[in-house]
Amino acid sequence: MVDILISGIFGHMGRNVLELAQEDSSIRCACGVDLKAGSLENVPVYDSFDSVTQSPDVIIDFSSAANLDNILRFAKKTGAGVVLATTGYTEEQLSVIEKASQEIAIFKTANLSVGINLLQKLVFEAAAFLGDRFDTEIIERHHNLKKDAPSGTALMLAESVNEAFHNQKHFIFGREGMVGARDKSEIGIHAIRGGTIVGEHEVMFAGDDEIISISHSARSKKVFAAGALCAAKFLKGKPAGRYNMQNVLSE
Repeated sequence: MVDILISGIFGHMGRNVLELAQEDSSIRCACGVDLKAGSLENVPVYDSFDSVTQSPDVIIDFSSAANLDNILRFAKKTGAGVVLATTGYTEEQLSVIEKASQEIAIFKTANLSVGINLLQKLVFEAAAFLGDRFDTEIIERHHNLKKDAPSGTALMLAESVNEAFHNQKHFIFGREGMVGARDKSEIGIHAIRGGTIVGEHEVMFAGDDEIISISHSARSKKVFAAGALCAAKFLKGKPAGRYNMQNVLSE
């Protein structure tokens, strides 16, 4: 049994995590933390980590990057692992996370979807096999409320392709005007925003007379909640260190 604490439990993703956790006999939601104290589905919710009386195995954070220090302080005190499912960390915060991973187990990835992380492995293998005979373009599509572009997942995929080329490629974010012929060292990244698209990512390898496309489409945000629970199961009992979904897939 894995006891979890959901940070940001009253939010949309926090509720998704709780719903899936209650359907999983191997996971128990011990408590939650959010802006207001209360309860949700008979789970106690505290308004700060200082008020928490339980000692969870793993914290799943879907709140805000602003809560990082509170989460890490609580995790160090209790020995809990941490699944960081929040985005928008500054460079300084990323350094704090890296330093904290020397004391506690931290799981962090640009995308919690198991399918996306499998896609990451596949595009690396495809790029390594196809080489410079094929040009690589990445297209990502998200809803019209998403604030950042390109998505962190698109960058993660681009970095996986680049890794296959020993990081000799450079990223081109969209194209406009007389840009000239495409250079072989480019990886194109393009962002589309519209409607209620949850998240779609396509990696296209275009060669002479043929195109290979590998894509993933998230139809609901529950895939990210499911990934967070998968990460929590993996993280229980792990020694201090940095982990991501590739570690889960390998295991």
